Amino acid sequence: MYTRLPTLLICVALTGGMAMAQGCPQAPDHAARMQDLVAQVRQAETETEARRITTQMWEMWTDAPDAVAQEMLDQGMERRAAYDFLGAITVLNRLVDYCPDYAEGYNQRAFVRFLRQDFPAALSDLDRAIALSPDHIAAIAGRALTLMGLRRMDEARIDMARALDLNPWLPERGLAAPGGPLAPRGQDI
Repeated sequence: MYTRLPTLLICVALTGGMAMAQGCPQAPDHAARMQDLVAQVRQAETETEARRITTQMWEMWTDAPDAVAQEMLDQGMERRAAYDFLGAITVLNRLVDYCPDYAEGYNQRAFVRFLRQDFPAALSDLDRAIALSPDHIAAIAGRALTLMGLRRMDEARIDMARALDLNPWLPERGLAAPGGPLAPRGQDI
C-alpha cells in the first residue's frame, strides 16, 4: 500500500477540498538559483562535484507548488520506482490537471511514458515541460532520448548538444561522444 495516500487525503480534508477547487498556486521561482547551479555544473571539475550540483537542481525541479501537488508528485515518482506505471500515470495525470503550469509534472509523466515506450506521448509532455522551463536540463536530455526512440536522430543530436551545453557531466554524455549514436554527424560511426 502507498503510504503517501493518507497524507494526500489529509491535505485535501484539511483544506476541505479548497486547494483542489481553487487551483494550483504558482510554482516556486527558482530561476536565479537554477542559473547559478547551471553555471556551477558547467565549471565542475569532477563528476562527484557535478552530481552534488545536479542533486540540488533536482531539489528545485521537484519542489511542487503546494502540499497537495507535492504529494501527487511524490506518489507518482514512488509508483514509477515500484514499476506501477499505470498507477504513476494516473497520479501524474491528476497532477498536471491540477497544476498545468508546473513543468515537473509533465517531465515525470514523460519519464513514465518513455519507460513504457510510448514515445509520442512522452515527447508531447517533454515539449510542454520545456515550454514551461526552457533550461530544464533533465527534460531536454529526456527529449533527446525520446527522439532517439522515435529514430529522429538529427533532432536528438540537437537536444543532446543543448543539454550537454547546460550540463557537460550528464550521464547520457557518452551517447554524444565520438562513436556514440548521438555524436555529431561523421563521428557517429
